[in-house]
Amino acid sequence: MVLLGTFVNALLIIIGAIAGRLLKGIPENMKQTVMSAIGIAVTVLGIQMGFESSNFVLVIICLVFGGVIGEWIDLDKWLNRLGQFIERKFGSKASQGGSIAQGFVTSTLIFVIGAMGVLGALNSGLQNDHELLISKGIIDGFTSVILAATLGIGVLLSAIPVFIYQGMIALFATQITKVIPEAALELFLQEMTATGGIMIIAIGLNLLGLTKIRVANLLPSLVIVGIAVAFIYNF
Repeated sequence: MVLLGTFVNALLIIIGAIAGRLLKGIPENMKQTVMSAIGIAVTVLGIQMGFESSNFVLVIICLVFGGVIGEWIDLDKWLNRLGQFIERKFGSKASQGGSIAQGFVTSTLIFVIGAMGVLGALNSGLQNDHELLISKGIIDGFTSVILAATLGIGVLLSAIPVFIYQGMIALFATQITKVIPEAALELFLQEMTATGGIMIIAIGLNLLGLTKIRVANLLPSLVIVGIAVAFIYNF
């Protein structure tokens, strides 16, 4: 089953989010401390990912152009509007303990950005090997427990884009490897990891309350990385 790893990953996010909501009665001071710990951990993870780049100038260029495109489209606004729409549909009770929009956007960015999902989905599609995605699912599940306890039930909804994103890669993995040479794919994953790492740092700083960076508006940078790597590889 090609989508087994993706399904398990999404399911563990849902289970973690539900468990997190059952823990919503924990003291506010404890929530703040745990959220700060997650913010620091996410920031350190982003720093670690950022060092994966072999050409950091490329990462900067991709972030700049991606940020310009993202601000022009304003992806952050559309993601928040989607979360707010769901929040209105569920009503105020569903958002107690946190905003559905905030929980959805923050957790989606954390769970989607990174090479682990891409590599895991490729392994699922090409070799029917789901170990990497299941490992990612365990990590995402524990993270969603804490995020849901602090940011609300919107974290659960992040399972949907995770399933779609990783599922599409798994389903089209055979075609991807036919079109993209292995060396180019490795270079893309390397630079995508570094670029995504910068975004992860921004998410960590947002969670710590130090910044209010519209990280979603940087997502086009990942597409720019793909275009830049294709150009470098071919020319």
